[in-house]
Amino acid sequence: MSVIPCEKNSRLTKLIEDYADTLKAHAHELGNHGLTEEEFYEGGVFRGAIERVRGQYSATMRRKREFVRNVLNHMEDNGVIKNWDSTGDSNRHDYIINTKTGRVSVVELKGCLDGNNTTIFERPAHAQEFIIWSVCTNQGADPRKNAWSGIHTRLSTDMIERHQRVDGLIIWDSLCGTIGRPCPKVMDASERRTTVADVKLPPPCIYVFPSTIASPRNNPRPTAQSLDEVHLLKAFHQCFKGNADEVNYVDFEIEHDGPETLRRTRIRRAGLMVQESEMTPIQRQ
Repeated sequence: MSVIPCEKNSRLTKLIEDYADTLKAHAHELGNHGLTEEEFYEGGVFRGAIERVRGQYSATMRRKREFVRNVLNHMEDNGVIKNWDSTGDSNRHDYIINTKTGRVSVVELKGCLDGNNTTIFERPAHAQEFIIWSVCTNQGADPRKNAWSGIHTRLSTDMIERHQRVDGLIIWDSLCGTIGRPCPKVMDASERRTTVADVKLPPPCIYVFPSTIASPRNNPRPTAQSLDEVHLLKAFHQCFKGNADEVNYVDFEIEHDGPETLRRTRIRRAGLMVQESEMTPIQRQ
């Protein structure tokens, strides 16, 4: 077992690497630019074109927000949540969702979790639940590396250092269950997919965090809440055909060692430990 059921598609990675090598070697033969091979590369045409394409894919959150909008509309239409609203760009959170049980759940949208942007968030005072949602649209990304980096290296540090309570994490996007990111949950169970707009989605990967913040003196070993205690996560789980043995529970342990603060992260699933860190020093930013 691992931190997340899916893994990097090594065959697709090799195809991407081979294609990139071919593109670098023969880019000057494409188009009607009228330049020699030397002029093409020295003049920065290739590099400039790559940066332009990269920017077109990564500079906007539009596709990610469209996916989230479709998912939340599906949940609202099916009566799983009462309603939802986007908070715009002026806040350090992205969505306010009112659950059927009357909870105010706030969601912060993130990318692949392995970057510093993961730690840029602020739990608002009115949030009764605060959830991070990772939408990683990079087909070459390593899901297991990103999930562990996000949970242990980045989120746990930020939660402890800034006293920011995060109730849970969802790792789920439009690539889940595709050839680029095969999902074991639906390999032999296509009936577990849910059609949302033009995407057939597998159940989301859900991580439930403690309800309190780890503290060496007062709270050295906080354990994860139950799924029932985090109403929005439970709504996702029920709406998208999750199984109880697929939910992940994240525990923390913290202690002082002289001037250093150390923490350990444990992830449990189906009653088993799926990943555990050593006691790792918190690297202050």
